[in-house]
Amino acid sequence: MKIFLDTGDSEAIRKACETGLIDGVTTNPSHIAKTQRKFTEVVEEICSILPGPVSVEAVSETAEGLVEEAVRLASIAPNVVVKIPMTVEGLNAVPILEEQKNVMTNVTMIFSSTQSFLAMKAGASFVSIVLSRLDAVANESEILVEDAVTIRDNYGFESEIIAGSIKTQNHILACLRAGVDIATMNPDLFFQMYKHPLTTEGLAQFEKDWAKVPK
Repeated sequence: MKIFLDTGDSEAIRKACETGLIDGVTTNPSHIAKTQRKFTEVVEEICSILPGPVSVEAVSETAEGLVEEAVRLASIAPNVVVKIPMTVEGLNAVPILEEQKNVMTNVTMIFSSTQSFLAMKAGASFVSIVLSRLDAVANESEILVEDAVTIRDNYGFESEIIAGSIKTQNHILACLRAGVDIATMNPDLFFQMYKHPLTTEGLAQFEKDWAKVPK
């Protein structure tokens, strides 16, 4: 499973990328706003840090507007992927971008299995299921990611399944079990995966015992 950071913080991205385990980045208007920097400046910097996909959001409401905006966003850097909303207009824009404009798309704000099916059928490169929002309204997000993988495999779609906005390690485990292609998470959760109290305890004991060994 690939790991994408879900943030607009370029320094946090740089630090995580030093591990060699980060495959891409997803951003959104809220993340970019927190930086209090110019949008294009932030995206250019993030795209220069890693070669993997960097998803940025298009916000137009019509297919024509989304296509125009997406082409403009994709010109910022060759690894830009454009987030497209899960709407009729959004899915009308997807095949135009993918097949005619050579722009990779990431259909986002997906909350049902049938929505994920439509996004795959439209030809999106990435299909994003936002797990944290589902859990907030008592929907079973684990079932949805399992369904999305099954639908993709049953019908031979080429879209990569993204489990977005993961907040807990239990979410990560559910995605690994389901065979999700990509999980997006904030940098703090990524570094939490390195930690376990038994690891800390064991290493502390080794250090204590090593100090007793004659030098």
